[in-house]
Amino acid sequence: MDMFFSRRRLMHLLSASVLVALAAGCATGVTGLSDASNSQKDSEKVALLKRAQEYWAANQKNDSVEAWKYEELSKDPAWTLEAYLKRGGIVYDAVEVREVKEIEGDRAKVTVAMRYSVPMLRLKGQEAVAQDEWRLIDGIWFHARKAIPASPAS
Repeated sequence: MDMFFSRRRLMHLLSASVLVALAAGCATGVTGLSDASNSQKDSEKVALLKRAQEYWAANQKNDSVEAWKYEELSKDPAWTLEAYLKRGGIVYDAVEVREVKEIEGDRAKVTVAMRYSVPMLRLKGQEAVAQDEWRLIDGIWFHARKAIPASPAS
């Protein structure tokens, strides 16, 4: 499976999805509360998709300082950027944010396909499709981490 995705293709996919969402919204018109609810869900999905693509683009560029801005951990006073930068060790060769799988309240899952390496373990060209978890905090989507220590000192 060839997982090379250029920035141009990523932007093309994002632009296309936004245009489709806008066209669908214009085609349905204003017909009541359910359309407003669907419109809100669509705008949430577009906002989440954009944040996920920006987050994974930063990770692929190995820009942990930029990725920190998208992390739920950045909102936790027990964590610092310095502690976050000490983690890592994964090199993302290619990443494709495919779709918003689900949004339930302030939690969401995004399907992400990736090709990665773990140099310290001499693993190269590993491929995975993951359900990436996100959390809505103060109206902004943040990348959620699973199974992390309570604090960076742990």
